[in-house]
Parts: sequence; structure tokens; C-alpha cells
Amino acid sequence: MKIVFLGTGTSTGNPEIGCQCEVCTSKDPRDWRLRASILVETEGKRILIDCGPDFRWQMITNKIYHFDAVLVTHEHYDHVGGLDDLRPFGRYKDVDIYAEDNVVEAIKTRIPYVFREHKYPGVPNLVLHTIGTKPFEAAGVMITPIRVMHAKLPILGFRIGNMAYLTDLKYLPEEEYAKLENLDVLVIDALRKGEHQSHESLEEALANISRIQPKEAYLIHMSHRIGLHAVVEKELPPHVHYSYDGLTVTF
Repeated sequence: MKIVFLGTGTSTGNPEIGCQCEVCTSKDPRDWRLRASILVETEGKRILIDCGPDFRWQMITNKIYHFDAVLVTHEHYDHVGGLDDLRPFGRYKDVDIYAEDNVVEAIKTRIPYVFREHKYPGVPNLVLHTIGTKPFEAAGVMITPIRVMHAKLPILGFRIGNMAYLTDLKYLPEEEYAKLENLDVLVIDALRKGEHQSHESLEEALANISRIQPKEAYLIHMSHRIGLHAVVEKELPPHVHYSYDGLTVTF
């Protein structure tokens, strides 16, 4: 299995507009973060998780020319804002998108021209598949949804093989931990140092990693308030990694 970290930043991205902090003015490219998304390659298939407003540039810079399915964690703009840019991927076949029913309705509301009976030429050819919390197949790959609480908003994480992806996490319902046993890789939200109302702090992420006990863990969805990559990476346990845009992990 291979994971490509397409974006590792929070909703505002790094650098944040107008900010002059040490992270936003850093010359280290690892401190420049697009909105959170990963590409998973497994069983000969490519699965995109989330499609935010930086999607076009993520495809160009990583030279990604095809994938087989899109999983959507939730409806917030930083996770769905790039759906219209799926047009080139749907020229010769439909693009299959998997999301919960409320997210499906939100997508239809935001880009209604894509789903009209008589479509305007050139709109993306998207097929929306409604999923819940039961395992399902996408492009022939078995996916296990994980219920994640983003403050009071129920959203989804996903387990694919021995990898799990949990973004925008504040806490997990107790029964979901059983779905996260025996992981090789855990990708998990760590917004910043210090408490936040709807995201895990770095301290909370490390506590969850300690409980879940993956072989390796990668932090994602970081804001500029977490600190410089070169500094924070040295503060982490050996099996916990501060991910960055363009990082590729094979296992």
C-alpha cells in the first residue's frame, strides 16, 4: 500500500493569509500546507480521500492523472471545494464519489448544475453513492467507515486494509476503537498545540495514538499554531511523524 499526502493543512492553509508568524514566513517547504487530502494506492486501485479547493494544484504537482474512487469525510468546504475540478477525470468515465446522505445532499445543493437532467456541456460527470457506517466496496476495495465526531458534527474516517485516516477529529465514540486495531499506519488530526473546540490538539492526538497503538502514525490537518516542522518533528515519539505535503509512505 502507498499513501501520498496531497495536503496536510487546515481549512485556511499554511501560510495563512495576512499572518507573519514564524510558521507562515518559514522558508522550509514542509511548513507550506495545502488543504488536507490523501491518495491511497492499494490492490491496483487509487482512492482519493477528500477533494478540497487545492485539488487542481495537488494533481498537477504530484503528476496524478487517474484514480478510481473518491471518499468524502464531510461537507465542509476545505474537503469538497474541488469537486468541480474533477472534470478532466470524468471525460471518459464517471467519477464515483462515496459520502453519507447529508453530504450527498450538500454536494447537490452546492453544485446543482452537475446533477440536472439536461447538463451543460463540460460539467464533471460525478456519480454520488450514499454510504453509512457499514463496510462497503469502492472500486473493488473494501472500506470500513469510522464514526468520527467533529465537535457535535458526526463525520467519517476510513479504514482501508491496515491503514486508517481520521481527519477533523475531536473525539471517537468508544465503540469505534475496535475498528482501529492492528493498524500499520494511522493518519490522524492534530490541529495545534492547546485545546480547540472541534479538532484534536497535538496532545490529544498523541493520547489517541498511544491508545490505538499503530505501528506508525502520521499527523495531518495542522495549522500554523502547531509550530515549525523542523522543531515539532524532533519532539514526537519515534513512531509518530509530522507529515508534510508531497510525503509518500509505502508499507
